[in-house]
Amino acid sequence: GRSGGGPHALACAADGALRGRVTRVAVLVSFAPSDATQLDWFAGMNSDNVRGFGGDGNRDTASVIEQIRRRAARAVEDPRFLLEELMVEMSAADRRAVNDAALRRLITDTYEEALRAGPYGWIDDVLALRRSWKFDLGAIDTAVTPVRLWHGAEDTFAPASHARWLAGQIPGAEVEVQPGAAHFDAVEELPRMLRWLTDVGAPVGRDVLIGSRPDQ
Repeated sequence: GRSGGGPHALACAADGALRGRVTRVAVLVSFAPSDATQLDWFAGMNSDNVRGFGGDGNRDTASVIEQIRRRAARAVEDPRFLLEELMVEMSAADRRAVNDAALRRLITDTYEEALRAGPYGWIDDVLALRRSWKFDLGAIDTAVTPVRLWHGAEDTFAPASHARWLAGQIPGAEVEVQPGAAHFDAVEELPRMLRWLTDVGAPVGRDVLIGSRPDQ
């Protein structure tokens, strides 16, 4: 699970009916639960995401939905619109990543496909991330289902403190916070994570911390 997909991947590992079928979980640049204790959820987050998730005090669901509808309509007309908007909010590390023409094309193609049937998936994702996850991260047995978390230290969309918090709630989880990397660097990490998911003998390639706590 990457970004907003992280909670969904973790939910599969925590679910009693599914956990026996989930052999490994890799989570990149994920959010922590919005009601996470001992975590300043918005600290280090860019202003656009703070507004989008109600950190500016606006918790009105109808206005959040309307804002997404307007942005989605603009993006349908020109898929580059969303990326250009995001670049204003990006850290230098993320701007470096998206300066790659192939990655920019991948992002805009993904936005175009995601909005082909309308803004409803986008709306569902934002509303889900604003609510309680309603599953117990402590129910994940990493002895049976190993969990690996990856995050860029310069991420301003989902700050790295979220990954550290998640690692502290999942006993035995591995967490890697890469200096100088940010949210969109996760795309370059996907091949390595996919190899780990599918090949028990695949090398990690970098040191990771095991059983990290939120203050590490």
